[in-house]
Amino acid sequence: MREFSQSEAMLARAEKTIPLGSQTFSKSRTQYPLGASPYFIAKGKGAYVWDVDGNEYVDFISSLCAVTLGYNDPDVTRAVRDQLEDGVIFSLPHPVEMEVAELIVEMVPCAEKVRFGKNGSDATAGAIRIARAFTGRDRVAVCGYHGWQDWYIGSTLRNLGVPQATRDLTHSFAFNDAESLQQLMKAHPGEFAAVILEPMNVASPTPDFLHQVQDIARANGAVLVFDETITGFRYANGGAQEFFGVTPDLATFGKGLANGYPVSALAGRADIMKLMEEVFFSFTFGGETLSLAAAKATMEKLKREPVAATLRAQGQKVIDGTRELVERHGLKDVLSVSGDPTWSFVNFKDAEPYTLWELKTLFMQELFERGVLAFGSHNMSYAHGDAEVALLMKAYDEVFATLRGAIDERNLIDLLRCKPLEPLFKVR
Repeated sequence: MREFSQSEAMLARAEKTIPLGSQTFSKSRTQYPLGASPYFIAKGKGAYVWDVDGNEYVDFISSLCAVTLGYNDPDVTRAVRDQLEDGVIFSLPHPVEMEVAELIVEMVPCAEKVRFGKNGSDATAGAIRIARAFTGRDRVAVCGYHGWQDWYIGSTLRNLGVPQATRDLTHSFAFNDAESLQQLMKAHPGEFAAVILEPMNVASPTPDFLHQVQDIARANGAVLVFDETITGFRYANGGAQEFFGVTPDLATFGKGLANGYPVSALAGRADIMKLMEEVFFSFTFGGETLSLAAAKATMEKLKREPVAATLRAQGQKVIDGTRELVERHGLKDVLSVSGDPTWSFVNFKDAEPYTLWELKTLFMQELFERGVLAFGSHNMSYAHGDAEVALLMKAYDEVFATLRGAIDERNLIDLLRCKPLEPLFKVR
């Protein structure tokens, strides 16, 4: 049985100075069951990470989809080291800002001008602010997860601290249900500044959905924003907009832009982006050169090597293998697989007498024990080769058998070494 004593000691220490002991909800004990999980990673290389107790894992979380090439990719690391010798931040812009913007304009269909932030929430908040400035309107229609800032998070159950006036301006519509967006437009004619959505998340868009959303936004004078924080530079070199053939007015990028380095981008039509000369979207570290050097190296590698194609091919092996194992272990009523091959999901359902959260807790406990770091998604990286896929499939074969037995024998709670997880909030 794996030991997590150092992780748990560090968690107790960290929580004295850091709420939840983590900077990210999805990396905290809200998502990792206490008593059966690692909490701190010491290092990573390729598709593998090592926790502070020395346990090794093949990592299918990939830092929440931020790592596209693999941990400590040699080309990215070399570019960062070279830039470090010249400096990190300056009193005027560095040429790498322009060079990365030019690469994005070259690769992304909607991109005519680009501005940089540090995380995805910066980019989505900037998109909404500029859309409001461009249209002179206030309301926003959302579909997916778009970050921590007030304009979006106020529309979720995690809205503590967000003014009601702000919450009232954000309206949710349902993915693959264009009529739900049309109804919002009818309820508030001429009031929507923007329609923002993840072009794909757990489910694939139906053949006409993205075109329908585009048509509705145009007909109602709203700016169409694709939140490609995850799908960008993962589904295709030009993002999901290239993959699905639908070009938005604006798009936001983040996680896959620099293989884990902190930089995000807002890109889009020149006439809208020109308002950035007036709209205040300004960061001391927006031009920080190490992250931009990493972004340049990442995008050049995307152009030079078959990264997107490899993510898709390896991810399809994961989907096919997982579905076969679900079928083999008689878990079709409990587990299903969805998503894109580059970013797919194992979805859980309740199985009497157990909730999906109890099932997922046992699933994670047993995966960690077998040296797989995953929590139900397959966030593929270029470093996930056949050996890593085989390790995942072997673990799933054993863990699915355990789940099947726990449901049949009704002894799941006895198998847990921890309290079951509770939901954070649902956005997809």
